[in-house]
Amino acid sequence: MERLGLAAGTATSIGSLPHRDAAEAARFSLATLGLPVIPTLPKRSPAEGMVAQALVGLAGVTIGQYGSIAVDVDAIDPEAPVVTDLDHDSFGGFRAFLDLASGHAGPVKWQFIGPVTLGMVLQRAGVASDLAFEVAGRAVRAHLQQLSALVAEAMPSSKQVVFIDEPSLDSLLQPGFPLAPETAIDLMSSSLASVEPAAFVGLHVGSTADLPSLLAVGPAVLSVPVSDSVADAAGYLIRFLEQGGLIAWGVVPTDGPIATSVERPWKALNKLWCTLVQRGADPIQLRQQCMVTPTCGLGMHSPSVAERVHRLTTELGHRVRDQAEASRFVLGA
Repeated sequence: MERLGLAAGTATSIGSLPHRDAAEAARFSLATLGLPVIPTLPKRSPAEGMVAQALVGLAGVTIGQYGSIAVDVDAIDPEAPVVTDLDHDSFGGFRAFLDLASGHAGPVKWQFIGPVTLGMVLQRAGVASDLAFEVAGRAVRAHLQQLSALVAEAMPSSKQVVFIDEPSLDSLLQPGFPLAPETAIDLMSSSLASVEPAAFVGLHVGSTADLPSLLAVGPAVLSVPVSDSVADAAGYLIRFLEQGGLIAWGVVPTDGPIATSVERPWKALNKLWCTLVQRGADPIQLRQQCMVTPTCGLGMHSPSVAERVHRLTTELGHRVRDQAEASRFVLGA
């Protein structure tokens, strides 16, 4: 955390917000998060969906007015250049944040769809499997590099934290998954490496994903929801922390009734940490190498719910920070 200039337990978010006004969304992110997030705004425009956003500038792909996607399979070209058009409607939230936060000096986070999930979308659209994943990997790498350069230009003093989001990886080890695990790992790893010189890179996955496989990708930050199943990978998480990795804990659930206080999510986080400590984790590392987030994006909720979730996440982050600082005091650090 010190490498980013952030306190233990810093609150951030996964990405999408429900605002229809892009400038308002940017102000909200800057005002309510310790690590502000460049948001995507799917309610402002369906074109800001993470799939549509990633397909901008691809030969053979057309993004419709309302985020619809048309793929001309015969025109798909893995060698064609991929241009990130920040003026496209898919990047309205991104563009507004850069305009508003120009000169912002603190770290900033943003996110993009991962190449495995994007490749599966192209495959379902009729693109041959090998070609779909080749095009997806190239597109994600190109967009990551171009967007990172635009962030650096607008906020040259800001450190960037970049997550790739791979919701499809929950089924990585299931029969019928279109890629061998080693191939999927290589595809994701090359995407992270493409932006690593300019950013602190992370991987956001679901709670049922195979964490040992995903840690092999080499993220600096693993973003995972708080879940009892996470403890099954305790040994891998311990090694990840010992090597300096950070964990962004998805501690405020967003897929059901929204909590009204921090007590239940705080209890769930501490229960998981206790289990990890029983299996050999260092309780100090768990707290000092930690961010807190909602479990998922907030794009399908309301602004008032987003405000509550950010408030709860920040309060939980303060509790983590207080514990981390207390542990440093006890050790005389």
